[in-house]
Amino acid sequence: MDRKYLLKSSIKVARISRMIAKGIDLFIALILSVFFYPVGIILALFYVAIADSLQNGQSVGKKFMGFAVISLENGKPCTLKQSVIRNLPFLIPLFFAIVPIWGWIFAILLGIPLLILEIYLLHKLDSGHRLGDVMADTSVMANDGSGEQIKKRKDSWFDPNSQMT
Repeated sequence: MDRKYLLKSSIKVARISRMIAKGIDLFIALILSVFFYPVGIILALFYVAIADSLQNGQSVGKKFMGFAVISLENGKPCTLKQSVIRNLPFLIPLFFAIVPIWGWIFAILLGIPLLILEIYLLHKLDSGHRLGDVMADTSVMANDGSGEQIKKRKDSWFDPNSQMT
């Protein structure tokens, strides 16, 4: 069995699963925007901004797919500030969608290149980070129970004198 193939295959599946999780979150934002227009766009902005800081770093899409967002600074779940920074590539175009017609056009013209950049970086960076992860210093990990041990640990990942469990 070729181990390199298996590793590349699992990384590819993880990246596709992450895109599905973000797609679920963006679908929720779309539903809010369409059915509750014009207030729905504000609700969608609010949801996209805070989604990754909910439920110990799990948005609805990430919870469904079994992922969580953690801070690379201390290994704890994504904070509200990190969630907003992390989702800026989606928030900026969505913000322009508040303005009818011209705002929608500008949101599409700005949103498509940002979405393409996000997907490109997700697939091309060896770490699997997207632009939002790089900006917010966060990472997505599988929510397999190891996160509970990380939360219980009091020492930093980056402290050379810390005792790792």
